[in-house]
Amino acid sequence: MSLEGHNHFTMVKSLGVFLTSFIDTIHREKPDWVILAGDRGEQLMGAIAAAYTYTPVAHIQAGERSGNIDGVARHAIGKFVHLHLAANQDAADRLCKLGEEPFRIHNVGAPQLDELVACVLPERKALLHELGIHLDAPYLLVVQHPVTEEMDLAADQVTQLIAALQKFDMRKIWILPNNDAGSHAVRRELLLARGIDTYIFDNLTRSTYLGLLKHCKAIVGNSSSGLLEAPTYETPAVNIGRRQADRVRGINVIDVPFNSDAIEQAIKHAISPEFRAKLNGMANPYGDGRSAARILDVLRTTAIDDQLLIKKLTY
Repeated sequence: MSLEGHNHFTMVKSLGVFLTSFIDTIHREKPDWVILAGDRGEQLMGAIAAAYTYTPVAHIQAGERSGNIDGVARHAIGKFVHLHLAANQDAADRLCKLGEEPFRIHNVGAPQLDELVACVLPERKALLHELGIHLDAPYLLVVQHPVTEEMDLAADQVTQLIAALQKFDMRKIWILPNNDAGSHAVRRELLLARGIDTYIFDNLTRSTYLGLLKHCKAIVGNSSSGLLEAPTYETPAVNIGRRQADRVRGINVIDVPFNSDAIEQAIKHAISPEFRAKLNGMANPYGDGRSAARILDVLRTTAIDDQLLIKKLTY
């Protein structure tokens, strides 16, 4: 639930409302496991609710680092959950350093990659036609979220991005941002600056978004999908700002600050034939697309007892 306002105060109030609702859900459904994924405040509320009701809780993509308050939330979640399902060895090692017992930590990969490997996505032409886009030329996929700690900079940041994108005679497909603090400013600036070469969407199905990611010339912005899913498709990613700072990244990622000239140069490099050629056969640092089976095996073989539910820190 998101309250009106989209600022820091309504964000926190919304989390409080979610916490009370989720406690009711646990009491009513009595789940065998609560499974959390990611690093958002909602997941932190879920971890608190499960831990204090002694409900087994596992955390997908535990132990990673990111460059804003979501990274803080991820490690806070780790202190409440009973099992850590890490996406790579870097994250698993970090959890050990944070004092988590080794038997709780499992390197299983990121499960959202499973569908990338297994599912058949629509062809480019059919995908764009479904969205009402009649386009044979290349396009850029743009996803820019506000950074919670930089709410006052959100309008200027998206203005810098728009200025860079206007240098390219190429269609842009924008996905509107989440509802974090600063999202109104991002939406306002984008809608004011939209041109005939820009298509804007609020929400898309997962398969549609993955299709756009697979077929684009590059993804531009600060979405985690540039680091997480894009490597599987060998899609270049221009990652802007600090939202994804400190996360493990593949060779497809080009990091730049919120500066229009720097963004422009990064996009030029990303869409160049030379850079694209470097990505052929690249490995995704977040897994091989066979994570779900590993997670199910961990859940099936983990005994739900006092050793699991009563945590001990190793430091």
